[in-house]
Amino acid sequence: MNQESEVSVSKSLNIEENDTIFHKILRKQIPSTSVYEDHKVYAFKDINPQAPVHIIIIPKEMQGLNMLSNANESNVEILGYLLYSASLIAKQLNLGNGYRIVINNGKEGCQSVNYIHIHLLGGAQFGWPPGTNF
Repeated sequence: MNQESEVSVSKSLNIEENDTIFHKILRKQIPSTSVYEDHKVYAFKDINPQAPVHIIIIPKEMQGLNMLSNANESNVEILGYLLYSASLIAKQLNLGNGYRIVINNGKEGCQSVNYIHIHLLGGAQFGWPPGTNF
């Protein structure tokens, strides 16, 4: 998916949605290419990669956390575990030269799925600031 279409999708984010594409992926109703799974998280290749390596990491139990801005103290453990899992996956994928972690939040943050998730991007030299070519 190109950047413009991702922006379009995020503008239509429905924060009331409670059966997202990620719920369906976890239930195996929609196929995905798994790269990591344990008792708390599931990680899979993004179908519209924005980098040579683009992995989505989601908690298996959303715990009511649809976006980062809605996090509270009860979500600290899963948020930390998502980041820890990203580190494990990066090592597994030989991203030792570096990678980027992205959490989009809300429509203006370009969040397109109403389910907390992390993007793990790597495999290239990224530009700065984010959004510039790599």
